[in-house]
Amino acid sequence: MLALSFLRVNHPFFPDLHTELASSHQTELYAAVPPTCLPIVYSPAYNITFLGLEKLHPFDAGKWGKVIHFLKEEQFITDENIVVAREASEEDLLVVHTKSYLSRLKWSMVVATITEIPPLVFLPNFLVQRKVLRPLRTQTGGTIMAGKLAIDRGWAINVGGGFHHCSSDKGGGFCAYADITLAIKFLFERVEGVCKATIIDLDAHQGNGHERDFLYDRRVYIMDVYNRHIYPGDGFAKKAIERKVELEWGTEDSEYLEKVELHCEGALNEIRPDIIVYNAGTDILDGDPLGGLAISPQGIMKRDEIVFMAARRRGIPILMVTSGGYQKKTARIIADSILNLQRQHLIGEEALEEAGQSSVPVIMSKFM
Repeated sequence: MLALSFLRVNHPFFPDLHTELASSHQTELYAAVPPTCLPIVYSPAYNITFLGLEKLHPFDAGKWGKVIHFLKEEQFITDENIVVAREASEEDLLVVHTKSYLSRLKWSMVVATITEIPPLVFLPNFLVQRKVLRPLRTQTGGTIMAGKLAIDRGWAINVGGGFHHCSSDKGGGFCAYADITLAIKFLFERVEGVCKATIIDLDAHQGNGHERDFLYDRRVYIMDVYNRHIYPGDGFAKKAIERKVELEWGTEDSEYLEKVELHCEGALNEIRPDIIVYNAGTDILDGDPLGGLAISPQGIMKRDEIVFMAARRRGIPILMVTSGGYQKKTARIIADSILNLQRQHLIGEEALEEAGQSSVPVIMSKFM
């Protein structure tokens, strides 16, 4: 049985009130974050650059840094007020992943298959670890950190992550670590009062990784909206989806947004979770070489607004990860959507203040 480690009450560096549970291993991913920081997580280590090999996959392996650049240009963030992501350790990863799976990642051929970059097979694994897997482990750490921040602050964004094709024992589709599963499992194991989660997966592809991980876990409700004709087409994983919305080739804004709003509201009315994990892939963008849908940049911004608004109305903490998106203009669209969320007072300092005013009495009542 887990024992309580401490109760945080009105500490100057921890304004949020909740109880954290003792855990099976020490981790740096739940370290204290100063209240002056926005719950936006990023590290320059996210970006993958190595001899141009990253260009052999349609994924823009530097898009995360570009998002941050655009947000700085608009003076929404600075280096001082964002949270620097930490790399997930092997012990952190073992909360979900099997030892045998992590051992297989020590073979360059396995990583080449997962990332869909065939030349990696010819590189020594220490280079593959340093130049490819370490960035992915850092993004994974960022998602776990953002999960805790979302509970503390009401919302959080990891400007990376969303590796929704990876499960505990299998990677694929450029996803080597199961960051969504890890973030939820960390919260379940370490934070009292977090016992139900809803995953809203709006990437163009089915999120078969977290679906396989939570197939028999009734604490996790999964809504997945995806192009039915593209990778991965995982029929077994689909059994885990409580609210499945399969789209046709070329689905456009009006139909898409209507379905997103209808099913987002329906999912959150059906079960009220303690945390929403929002996989906000931008591969739904018109012209994306892998997504096969036809959503405009304005449609993506409206989609994100719909999800955050649904969470805000219900007072449910939300964690957003950026997931897929395979066009050079994707980074600009992600940044524009984040800025729109700020303009709508769904994120930013004002959102933090509003969340604090409305949520503290509710949290206090748990311990009185």
